[in-house]
Formats: sequence, C-alpha cells, structure tokens
Amino acid sequence: MLCTHDVQIFNLQAKHLNARKLPELDALERIIELGAAWLDVHVACQVTMPKGGSYPVYVITLGNPSPEVPAVGYFGGVHGLERIGAEVVMAYLHSLVMRLQWDSTLHKQLESLRLVFMPIVNPGGLALGTRANPNGVDLMRNAPVQATEPVPFLVGGQRISAGLPWYRGLENQAMEAENQAVCAVVTQELLTRSFSVSVDCHSGFGARDRIWFPFAHQRAPMIHLAELRALKNIFVQSNSHHRYVIEPQSLQYLAHGDLWDHLYLQACITPERIFLPLTLEMGSWLWVKKNPRQLFSRHGIFNPLIAHRQQRVLRQHQLFLDFLARAASGHKLWLPTEQTRAALHAQALQHWY
Repeated sequence: MLCTHDVQIFNLQAKHLNARKLPELDALERIIELGAAWLDVHVACQVTMPKGGSYPVYVITLGNPSPEVPAVGYFGGVHGLERIGAEVVMAYLHSLVMRLQWDSTLHKQLESLRLVFMPIVNPGGLALGTRANPNGVDLMRNAPVQATEPVPFLVGGQRISAGLPWYRGLENQAMEAENQAVCAVVTQELLTRSFSVSVDCHSGFGARDRIWFPFAHQRAPMIHLAELRALKNIFVQSNSHHRYVIEPQSLQYLAHGDLWDHLYLQACITPERIFLPLTLEMGSWLWVKKNPRQLFSRHGIFNPLIAHRQQRVLRQHQLFLDFLARAASGHKLWLPTEQTRAALHAQALQHWY
C-alpha cells in the first residue's frame, strides 16, 4: 500500500534523515514546489542507506485520475550510475510545470490524460554512485522472470554475489523495495486503464540511442507487436529525422529478471488491456568517443560530463517523451483495427524477427 503525505513533510524527510543531500533530489523537490498547484505527490517508499539515513522515492502525478482515460508513465534513475536518465525525466516534468502556467492546450490535453512520474527510482544507488541499489541488487535483474535461453555471463543477471554487478538478489525472495514501489505504481496508475504506455530512461549501451520494447527474457515476440509497429509508424511519420533505433531488447541480448517484462506479463493477464512498456537506452559510447577522458571516470562511462553536451542530451529526448503523451491521447486513432492488425503484425515480424 502506498502511503500519502503532505509535500512539505516529504521535503523534511528527504533533507533531515541523516543522509547526505542529493542534488538530483533537491532539483526534483524544487520542481514539485513550482508545480504544487497542479501536481499530486506521494512517497512510494523510503530507501534506507547502509550507514544510516534514508531517501524518499517520489511519485508525481498530474492530469485526469479517471481510469477511463489513457496514461503515460515516465521512469528514471533505476540505475544509480545513470544520472542522465533521471535528469531527462525531470527535464520533461519541469517543462510541463512551466507550460502549465500559460499553455491552455496542455490543460486541455490533461483533461483526458494521466501522466505519472517516478524520476528517481533508486536514490540510494544515486547517492552511492552504483548501478545497484544499497543492497547490491540490480533492479533490472530482480524481477521474477527467468530467461528461456542462455544469457551473457554476468551481464544477463547473476546470483553469485552482490559484490559483482548485475546481481539478481536471492532466489525466491521478494523483490527489492524500489521495485515493489514501481510495481505498485504501475498496477494502480497504468494497469487500471484500457491503454497505457511507459518509458524508462537509461544510458550506457552502444553509440546509438535505442528504444527497446519487450521481451528481454525471450526471443519470441510480444503479444502486442502490431501495436508497437503502429506506434513506431506514427513516430517515424511525424519525426522523419529521428535518431533512434527502435527494436525489441532481445535483438541485442537476453537477461533474467527484467522488471518491464514482468509488468508486461502481468498486464497481459487481462486480454483487453494494452500496456506498452518502452526503455529509452541512451548510447553513452558516443559521449566517451567525443571526450575520451570520460573513460577514466565511473560516471563518465554512463553520463555526458561536459555541460553543453548534457544540455543537448536533455533537449534531444524531450520530443520523444512528449510524443508519447500525444500518442496516448490519440491512441484510438492509430491503434490497429481488426482489418489492419494482421498486416501490421506481419510487417513487424519481417522487420524485427
């Protein structure tokens, strides 16, 4: 059960529980204060640090709460090292808050749309500068999903030791608190609707920006492949010069414990529900290529360290995040019909599989 508190109490919790201040958390709280007139905020859980103190995991919502309207979920900071993921989500939230002061079309859009933000899912990892959470668990290898084929050693998830990266956690143990919080938010805010989409922002893989969709645990296609093809079509038609490689994650590698595979499978229990979970994987090798000194910094491998490059990255991805809100609002106009589904599914199979 999610506990709801007053925003002012959250700020005290974040700043006075004996954990060192996090610039990203402070920035998020400033955005919350700016948008207090339009945002609903609660703390999904508190993350306890090994040396004492804790950090809140914030959930911010805006728009129409009715389950009759579509919703979009924006997630970031799942891996503590990948600060840029949290920053991209916060930049979009900040843009919305600023627009709400003057943009009547945005107010009109939010009458028939729900937006959900969890910009910093893993504040403990952010504070420690680790991919994993404070328990040493990789949150994207922690869900109860087992790959159907062999996975890359270590990278695909391992239970050897929390001292090694990509640790899945103990077998048959409950998911980590941060993942339970994400699951609760997705279940309550997204899976109660007939249509929803989410994007989880990461960095670190390759020299291209990629948009991944399930599955990560198997090479077989997802049930809603035609819907993904239709979504890609309208994005490409509207943004012909986009920079993304759009593909199932399984084309690159398989992994155990993928949280979005788990949540997608939960959504599919109700056949009439459409939930499309996406992952924005920003290619950090390009930043390293342009600034090789970043190789000598743990954060530099996953984040743009030069200020103007960071600003460019934050700008580049706002278009895609905003596109998802518009696509959700107009989903009835582009989703496959009985007449087009088979053709779209066949196109997707030929293109991706």
